[in-house]
Amino acid sequence: MKQKEIITSFSKLSKEEKLQIISNYFTNSGEFLTELKGYHHPDPKKQKLFDEFSENTLTNYFIPYGIAPNFIIDGKVYHIPMVIEESSVVAAASNSAKFWTEKGGFHTEIISTEKIGQVHFIWHGNKEKLKTLMPDLKENLLFRTKHITSNMEQRGGGIIDIELVDMSDKMDDYYQLKASFNTVDSMGANFINSCLEEFATGLKEFLKTSPYFTEDEKRVEIIMSILSNYTPNCLIKVWVECELDELDNIDDELTGEEFAWKFEKAVRIAQIDVHRATTHNKGIFNGIDAVALATGNDFRAIEASGHTFASKDGRYRSLTDIEIKNNRFKYTLTVPLALGTVGGLTSLHPLVKKSLELLDNPDAKDLMRFAAATGLANNFGALKSLVTKGIQKGHMKMHLLNILNKFGADASEKQKAKKWFEDKKVTVKAVYEFLEKLRSHASGHSEVYS
Repeated sequence: MKQKEIITSFSKLSKEEKLQIISNYFTNSGEFLTELKGYHHPDPKKQKLFDEFSENTLTNYFIPYGIAPNFIIDGKVYHIPMVIEESSVVAAASNSAKFWTEKGGFHTEIISTEKIGQVHFIWHGNKEKLKTLMPDLKENLLFRTKHITSNMEQRGGGIIDIELVDMSDKMDDYYQLKASFNTVDSMGANFINSCLEEFATGLKEFLKTSPYFTEDEKRVEIIMSILSNYTPNCLIKVWVECELDELDNIDDELTGEEFAWKFEKAVRIAQIDVHRATTHNKGIFNGIDAVALATGNDFRAIEASGHTFASKDGRYRSLTDIEIKNNRFKYTLTVPLALGTVGGLTSLHPLVKKSLELLDNPDAKDLMRFAAATGLANNFGALKSLVTKGIQKGHMKMHLLNILNKFGADASEKQKAKKWFEDKKVTVKAVYEFLEKLRSHASGHSEVYS
């Protein structure tokens, strides 16, 4: 491949010019251009829309859009859209949804919906004086943001509170204005950041014009004004529960009670061992992220918040908990989820709009319920496999098609491979050897794989 060079003003070039420049780095530039243009939407208007979602867009990157059907959530049936490249995730969610259908489904409780933003600043003044005047400052800040908050307040949201946080014991002269918000059905990043930047301006003017501060105290250095993606007060709890004997058919070698106690030990391990906790929680976000992507939400912010929440006690641990009591099994996930159903991509991306329509046009709280239930479903499915047959048997079977495609299998070979591996362990080596034998044998000998 050609040696890379600095590209000047790349963002100002046309899309075609960008494609031409990048294609020159490939041995076969024509093949590269054909490949990328092959993923363009045939409707130029839609392609222009997709191009403008991001910066320096060359093409579209396809990820499967699937459905995990038959979720019963708080007594109502939903078919959950999931965008993810790993087939076993959709399969696990679907299987778990089916398993809990006859046991009452998934139950949810919205604990709170607050979001946080901060103005970080350095100030050398008398902290007690500023604390005393904080009610006046708060009133001033609420007044000067009325032009930003009026529409949000009409929808039932707005600024909940503003407080002064003294962090000078951690860093010299460091303080925060920490504000809490209710953004109703929007994720609210732009709204929160707009309020915070107005707070920063208001703080400077308040200090400058107040007669209670000395000339030195009138000076403040605003470091930054930004929302926090850690939302411990935007919290949901979701759980499944049943009698122990309703778990009897999960595994041929375990009674329902034996399965429950083995499952309980697996959960406890994820609560005390950070290595297991990381993988355990990753399984939860397999489901949550897929729903977030399908509905145009920021899965990166969601994961960052979730992992921080998992460490809130000073040690990273499982986001789930389990209770086996009075012959009942109850498995619970508690997770912060800042989701939106208005704003951002929700009104722009055609598939996001269809996802929300499929989910009966939910508000943000309902979307929290759907995402959390899907996360618990994926985690339950993974843990159920781990404590019974092991995860690789089902996991690799779901990847059989990917492996066959890797080795260029045709339709006939795929059909024979599916039948052959019905009762056998799928590995890359096993599939390779199967195809090698199938292709090397004469047609008269290939019936062994038919």
